[in-house]
Amino acid sequence: RCCALARRFAEGLAAAGFEVVNEVVLNQVLVGFGDDERTDRVVAAVQADGTCWAGGTAWRGRRLMRISVSNAATTEEDVDRSVAAITRLAAGC
Repeated sequence: RCCALARRFAEGLAAAGFEVVNEVVLNQVLVGFGDDERTDRVVAAVQADGTCWAGGTAWRGRRLMRISVSNAATTEEDVDRSVAAITRLAAGC
């Protein structure tokens, strides 16, 4: 279930024009928002917003947002609301 929700996250963020850099086979999504500095700004904005929480990470020499879906109570609506918030916040970064 968490893996399916992670794929939903990846599909929604990719559809919004962001770069999902990993094959989502488990519950992890790695996404870039252009350059490293912008990605870090988006991560900070998402953390400050509070709709969802995602961390920053470094992978293959790049700064990325890491989303982990691990709560059994997470719903498709939660994912959709989070994708909308990330998309809105990224537009301001």
